[in-house]
Amino acid sequence: MLSDVTTPQDLDDRFRDRLTALDAADERRDRAEPVGDGALLTGARALDLFDAQVVSRQLDLAGRWLRSFSEGFYTIGSAGHEGNAAVAAALRPTDPALLHYRSGAFYCVRAAQATPPVSEEDAGEGGDAPIDAAGLVGDGPFTPAYAEAARDVLRGMVASSREPIAGGRHKVFGRADLAIVPTTSTIASHLPRAVGLGLAVERLRRLDPAGRRTGNGVRIGGGGGAEHAPWPPDAIVVCSFGDASVNHASATAAFNTAGWSDHAGLRIPVLFVCEDNGLGISVRSPKGWVETALRSRPGIRYFAADGGDLVEAYAVATEAAAWVRRHRRPAVLHLSTVRLMGHAGADAETAYRTTAEIDADLDRDPVVAAAALLARAGVATGAELLARYDEIGWEVRRIAEEVLDEPKLASPAEVVTPLAPRRPVRVGRAVADAAARASGPGAAARAEAFGGKPPELSGPLTLAQSINAALADGMLDHPQMAVFGEDVAVKGGVYGVTKGLRDRFGPARVFDTLLDETSILGLGLGAGLAGMLPVPEIQYLAYLHNAEDQLRGEAATMQFFSSGAFRNPMVVRVAGLAYQEGFGGHFHNDNSVAVLRDVPGLLIAVPARPDDAAAMLRTCLASAAVDGSVCVFLEPIALYHTRDLYADGDNQWLAEYPEPGAWSSGHVPVGRARVYGVGSAEDLTIVTFGNGVRMSLRAAAALAEEGVGTRVVDLRWLAPLPVGDLIREAAATGRVLVVDETRRSGGVGEGVIAALVDAGYVGAARRVAGVDSFVPLGPAAHQVLVSEEAITQGARTLLAR
Repeated sequence: MLSDVTTPQDLDDRFRDRLTALDAADERRDRAEPVGDGALLTGARALDLFDAQVVSRQLDLAGRWLRSFSEGFYTIGSAGHEGNAAVAAALRPTDPALLHYRSGAFYCVRAAQATPPVSEEDAGEGGDAPIDAAGLVGDGPFTPAYAEAARDVLRGMVASSREPIAGGRHKVFGRADLAIVPTTSTIASHLPRAVGLGLAVERLRRLDPAGRRTGNGVRIGGGGGAEHAPWPPDAIVVCSFGDASVNHASATAAFNTAGWSDHAGLRIPVLFVCEDNGLGISVRSPKGWVETALRSRPGIRYFAADGGDLVEAYAVATEAAAWVRRHRRPAVLHLSTVRLMGHAGADAETAYRTTAEIDADLDRDPVVAAAALLARAGVATGAELLARYDEIGWEVRRIAEEVLDEPKLASPAEVVTPLAPRRPVRVGRAVADAAARASGPGAAARAEAFGGKPPELSGPLTLAQSINAALADGMLDHPQMAVFGEDVAVKGGVYGVTKGLRDRFGPARVFDTLLDETSILGLGLGAGLAGMLPVPEIQYLAYLHNAEDQLRGEAATMQFFSSGAFRNPMVVRVAGLAYQEGFGGHFHNDNSVAVLRDVPGLLIAVPARPDDAAAMLRTCLASAAVDGSVCVFLEPIALYHTRDLYADGDNQWLAEYPEPGAWSSGHVPVGRARVYGVGSAEDLTIVTFGNGVRMSLRAAAALAEEGVGTRVVDLRWLAPLPVGDLIREAAATGRVLVVDETRRSGGVGEGVIAALVDAGYVGAARRVAGVDSFVPLGPAAHQVLVSEEAITQGARTLLAR
């Protein structure tokens, strides 16, 4: 038995003693009746919720048992939080849920809700087993749905590759058919996504496939296609977290954005559930603080319930869910809980809690409280409930033994397969299909959107103008694409890059957000999860660092931790890099991209030329739509409005915008470089990107006057690097100068040199990189940034070897 696993609190022994001591009711109650006067819970539903709580408790014991002989890898359990079973029962199985790691009972109930109701013929001998409105069977504690849920959780504990959501990559609560979205263990980082998901659910129910407002059902789609939205139009989002998470910056951002949006008249149907056990590992939440913090949030309705009281928790959760569903506004359910068996298996609570405190929590065991409710109501006796507990325990132990021998992920390929799928042929086909639509059935709409003068007839464009035109074409081709961020709508962006888009496509698809990068990315994460194609803007690269975990911990991990069942495609536009004249300092001239290149699976594009910018943006949008890619489109601010290359007035940094018929032939695949030949192009290879492309071309022209032939390789993609093109062009000359406008330490150049070494390159190589410094204000910036003079001097030094 799993009860043989001892705990510091002897939780199992106490449970048995308490149930044995329960008094039987004077008479049996019909399970179809409420368990008490005015109660919403029937006896049948209360018994099913008790069973779900017991399954969760037995899973916690199983986790300790597995860990006792090094076969289990996760012991953070749900003991004490089993009251969240009532929250699950108050919701619909089609309401998307983002759950924290003490949600075992919620998961079991959701699994039962999503299981088709059992017919009377199949319910048991004689067909007389009671069936409540949720399709839960009251007789037989370990239903097939609970067995399946238990197997899911146990597979996660032992890192089985057959686990249904993460496939052994992480222990998470998640399953696509249960509308449970997996979340990482990063505290509160999933809350901004929940807000974004709520906003997206509401926006999608108001828009038709063309992105227009409608009162009809929701359809989503891209590239001219359409498919049903993943959740019903009246769905609400539920997001759970612990009391300690209330203090996290991500939680503060999410609450603030939800309240701000509500105050602005935007509807966000999110039910936050704070499960308050008073502890963050060993740190206590000050008494009354959580309630004060949650009650004070403007625009968020506050509900509170005792998680140890099934009747109260179910009633209040039902009220809260109904309020959010009816009003389409955010609310928080403050559910008081206890934490039993410590934070995790290695946690010795006696190091920071008194015996009296631990005993007080044990006296509030929610599973004991549910048993007492059922006995008091005449639904079952203590002995009968204990028998159910033991039956479930035996079954959980049996499943635990079965999953022990299931296969684990056994190769790097198995681990990374769902991380960031790349299907370049499909992406190229998507670009070609977009071109066909733009020149065919969508030609009239395109002409109207551009006021009768499409960008290909507007003459050569700057980098900013080319991006603007490509965004407009993207909006036309992807009906659920949305552009949003600080100042992008009414103002058209600080640099005018999104100018006119709001007028063309309306405020539902191009809108300003509050000034908070975490929330901007959270909106994108939720919108992508809901089936939209979000294009959020981060106003400056330096501001991204406030919110980088939303990319690292949430965006990039979604397909990895869901085996591709969920995805959050998006293209994050970031204005960045240095060399702005007359405006700057560090925050407007940030040249650090190391934090982006370190994120597995993230696609990073850096266009330098206007023609590359349009083509690469189309590739990013197609990759997001086809593969669910998370793309960062890093736009060099100093090149936004640059017109000239070699001399004032030469206009050689401008480029014509291609007509749709040329999009396919001009397609830029992910991870392909662009090569410029200057002179004979036989003596030196300069590898660079962004602002370095223009500086290197100017330096190459100067070198050509000295008889040096140079090929300039514009990487264009910083992740994945165009290694094949890089090796080929390096081998062509045997001399490589890496021009890296980021920093010497942690800069892009390190990756380029490493790629050359790994490929066996034996020629000469040298770097010219920015100094390891923040970018100072004014002329001092030139002391730490790469210059044309430094490039030419580096080239001469390399050629002299």
